[in-house]
Amino acid sequence: MTERGKQSVERSATHFSIGPSSLQWRGDHLEIDICEVGMPLPLPVRGKVRVYPSSLSTFGVALDDGARHRWGPLAACARVTVEMQNPSQRWSGHAYLDSNEGDEPISEPFREWDWSRSLLSDGSSAVIYDIQQKRGEDRLLGLRFLPDGRIDEFMPPPRQSMALTGWRIPRRMRSEGDAPVHVIDMLEDTPFYERSVLKSRLFGEDVISVHETLNVPRLVSPIVQRLLPFRMPRWG
Repeated sequence: MTERGKQSVERSATHFSIGPSSLQWRGDHLEIDICEVGMPLPLPVRGKVRVYPSSLSTFGVALDDGARHRWGPLAACARVTVEMQNPSQRWSGHAYLDSNEGDEPISEPFREWDWSRSLLSDGSSAVIYDIQQKRGEDRLLGLRFLPDGRIDEFMPPPRQSMALTGWRIPRRMRSEGDAPVHVIDMLEDTPFYERSVLKSRLFGEDVISVHETLNVPRLVSPIVQRLLPFRMPRWG
């Protein structure tokens, strides 16, 4: 999570480097070499991540009415192995890899969004994008990505409000039934963004979901902008 200038970026058909870190396609998997310095404590972050997709996808969809921001999963169903030297950690499990791109700052079309990816019992991934635009109606995406590469659209269930984050950000999750969404773990809690692990209900089954909320007015506020370099260093 380091911002770098274009002189620090190199790319080929199978390789992408950003400063000392890089991504390399190695036949059946993506290999990610991490060589960074943590913030706010300048401790080394070193390790290797390998993502093994069940299938690869070129699917993409517009997130805003002007189609200036687009999203799509590269590997919606995958497995991952993580081997970190600093800090010393290793694990493996299910994985998901996607891509966002835009032709303008994210602050132009959006007010906020809630996104979730849920792992279903058949190994498929269900993704919900619940988007509030500055202008225009809300946009709602419900897509189920199967391990064999097929993609099915679905209508997400009703929206449930959740407790405010530690930074008082409102957040929502779409879940079936009357049972409240349960927060299993908070992964990231910042003034403008949260990421958490939730227990919710989808397609008639209890699911574990990775969920995020982005609050754009908070992101572009002068106070948060001054704080960002302490969280995400900017080099080159």
